[in-house]
Amino acid sequence: MDAVALEKGATEDDSAAKDAASTAPGSRSLSGEKAQRIVEAMRRSVARRGTAGSTFDHVSREAGVSRGLLHYYFGTKEQLLVEAVRRDCELRLELLERQLSRAQTADDFIDLMAQNLQETVRLDPDFVTLVFELFTLSRRNEDIAVEYAEFMRRTREQVAGMLADAQHEGILHLHAEPEAVAEVLFSLGDGLALRMLAEPNRDLTRTVQAGITCARALLTD
Repeated sequence: MDAVALEKGATEDDSAAKDAASTAPGSRSLSGEKAQRIVEAMRRSVARRGTAGSTFDHVSREAGVSRGLLHYYFGTKEQLLVEAVRRDCELRLELLERQLSRAQTADDFIDLMAQNLQETVRLDPDFVTLVFELFTLSRRNEDIAVEYAEFMRRTREQVAGMLADAQHEGILHLHAEPEAVAEVLFSLGDGLALRMLAEPNRDLTRTVQAGITCARALLTD
């Protein structure tokens, strides 16, 4: 993006923020292509620099929008990180739900979940880093801790709903309440993802298979 286009975009962004200045902070929302550019820029920045180094200056330049627009809609870079994780997770869970809806057996269900985890780590490690960064930040920031807990609750309940539906259809036989099973599956997936990122050149095939065995014990007769 050249300097003229960037300056024009920044002017338009600042004008949009001023026009919406009377909007209550809680109801401010940014949608569409600019929002996606901002979120993607934050993801890339956090993956390269971490949260501490991901300033609004960096993110706004990479997204091709004004710094003021980021301040207006997100307030702080921590809130932008929360939004980036939230948007990513919503898209990924929607995709997972569509994939799992095609499962005919418990093995189909389990294999799809394992495949989803491995493809996420291999194809989009920035997302995994983003989630871990948000967790680390939540340990030091009370407001972010509340946001992170809410994010965990929503994702847990959504996956629990998928598990309950599969059990109702006779595909799975859960050995605990759906939310408890979802929590264990998330814990298993998070741990495996961390190890995959830490040792990218190591063959973890047997480790993944052991994880699948654990999941099968929770999900099948």
